[in-house]
Amino acid sequence: MARSTRQQRRQRRAQAAGTPPLRPAPRQRPAEEEQPAPVESAAPRAERPDEPRSGIPFVGFVQEAIAELKKVEWPSQQAVVSGTAVVIVACLIVGTYLYANDQVWKYVVHHLLLR
Repeated sequence: MARSTRQQRRQRRAQAAGTPPLRPAPRQRPAEEEQPAPVESAAPRAERPDEPRSGIPFVGFVQEAIAELKKVEWPSQQAVVSGTAVVIVACLIVGTYLYANDQVWKYVVHHLLLR
């Protein structure tokens, strides 16, 4: 669900209080928006290196993937080693717990249920 805007929240509060809602203030355009946009020439525009080329979907996908990978903050070697150690220790603890649980239920089934 999208978040409501400040104006929508104010209108809801005004309706709950029983007062008529406020009309939104007219938006004023900055000076640069009032000027008409320049007309682009019919000549083909130069493509930016990070902009995908149209026509070849795979090439566009690869270019977008490379652009996203450049934005990634890669972990340091120490962070990778410590993260790997945490995962290995957690796997050992869970594996030991599951092995012990399996042995207990094996005993219960063989000695108590199958007698």
